[in-house]
Amino acid sequence: MAVEIKDFGTLPDGRAVHAYTLRGKGKLELTASDYGCRILHLMAPGRDGVPGDMLLGHNTLEGYLGKNFQGAMIGRVGNRIGGASFSLEGKEYHLAKNDGENSLHGGPGGFHQALWQAEVKDGDEPEIVFTLESPDGEEGFPGNIKVEVSYQLSAEDILHITYRAQTDKLTLFNPTNHSFFNLSGDPEKDVLGTYLTINATRYTAVSDDLIPTGELLPVSGGPLDFRSPKKLGDDMFSQDHLINLCGGFDHNFCPDGTGYRKIAEAYEPDSGRVMEVFTDMPGVQLYTFNRPDDGLIGRNGKQMGHHTAFCLETQFYPDTVHHKDFPGGYLRPEEEFVSRTSYKFSVK
Repeated sequence: MAVEIKDFGTLPDGRAVHAYTLRGKGKLELTASDYGCRILHLMAPGRDGVPGDMLLGHNTLEGYLGKNFQGAMIGRVGNRIGGASFSLEGKEYHLAKNDGENSLHGGPGGFHQALWQAEVKDGDEPEIVFTLESPDGEEGFPGNIKVEVSYQLSAEDILHITYRAQTDKLTLFNPTNHSFFNLSGDPEKDVLGTYLTINATRYTAVSDDLIPTGELLPVSGGPLDFRSPKKLGDDMFSQDHLINLCGGFDHNFCPDGTGYRKIAEAYEPDSGRVMEVFTDMPGVQLYTFNRPDDGLIGRNGKQMGHHTAFCLETQFYPDTVHHKDFPGGYLRPEEEFVSRTSYKFSVK
């Protein structure tokens, strides 16, 4: 097997950024960068046997600088924190407001902006392990925290993502990966024809700024009912208030069951690619790239248009810190956080 390391540009402060490509015994090929612990490419053959890139992204580092979450490890806290503030052990913490009045994806200087340390492990099932130390107070969060994220390619064409973290003070932690999938391999083709199944009977109700109300509502019979395979486009333009407000899906589902289990499956009929999603996390955010900036250009000069990707971000529920009945979301000094999410690829 082979691991390839290349230069991927230089940050404005002069630090070098690298891209690491893993090729294992299976058919998957992954390229990740130490900037943002970010997955740049994820290649797999379609029904015709020709490999295609299943992720939207950019050819150069410059495309990822700033407020770009594509492919990145999100932290300390994925999704939103209402009011960009919270209380822990009687102390108030205030965060940057980078999504209206709320905090989004760890703040403007979150893990997606950090330069991580990388260690590559070659072999039939190659792995790259990224590590980061985030100091007490960074982006307003308490506690020194050590984070490890590994990407491993299995011989069965599974991308395993494993998260580990430790802290010296009670803090919030909700990691996720923000890859933008397009299983057609064509970044200009919309995903409206992709069939999606989500094994969830409930979702988190939210206000218009996407902050949970605390209610878990049934998906049954409505536009969020993905319990059977359904094209993303079937209800993308329904009269549902929140779908209209967002311009598509941007919803947290509560997959049934607990522990490591299959929670979702996506199928792109033209390419034949199938992606199954497994996780031990209690939630998953479906986002359908609803309103990209006009003229946003990705790889090879191709425009990133509306609904040309979907994200399935495994996570704790949004704004967990303000809802005592929501599961998880905290990291304690006496514990090691360990979680796994896996994406399995095949064709039919």
